[in-house]
Amino acid sequence: MKRSLILAAVVISCGLTASVAQAAPETRRDTSNQPITVKSNELAADNKGKTAVFTGKVVAKQGDVTIFCDRMTVYYGATQGDVDKIEADGNVRIVQENRVGVSSHAVYESKLGRITLTGGNPKVIQGKDTVSGEVITYFIDDERSSVTGGRVEAVIHPKPKSDARPKKGNADKR
Repeated sequence: MKRSLILAAVVISCGLTASVAQAAPETRRDTSNQPITVKSNELAADNKGKTAVFTGKVVAKQGDVTIFCDRMTVYYGATQGDVDKIEADGNVRIVQENRVGVSSHAVYESKLGRITLTGGNPKVIQGKDTVSGEVITYFIDDERSSVTGGRVEAVIHPKPKSDARPKKGNADKR
């Protein structure tokens, strides 16, 4: 019982899998229909191959998710303007609100709302808390994740108690 409470505290503290801790109704925030803005030093587009490769100081943004990397490949779907997935390589940093994920490779599947971080010791940082493992999969719209491969490490900093009452001393006695 105590072990499951500790696990629940880790899950909630990291803010990475809060939906596992309680059986709340699914509140998926679908961002797949929002525009994706990409800035880079260079672009090589292949209309037949349905890809676009951005290189040099790449910054891509969709909704509240921003991806920074050295090289990004965008794979388009069957429908014009439809993006199947985005692969980011080299110095990957993904920012969503107060969460930052880092790795050397990432795959963002917009329709699934899923980012998978691999290579270069993937890590997710939220405030002072961190979690790392060989593969970190984060479901953006559902605010849940999984960390697999090798040893998983989570560093959790307990939140300060704000409702602590001062101890009564002799001054209160009459």
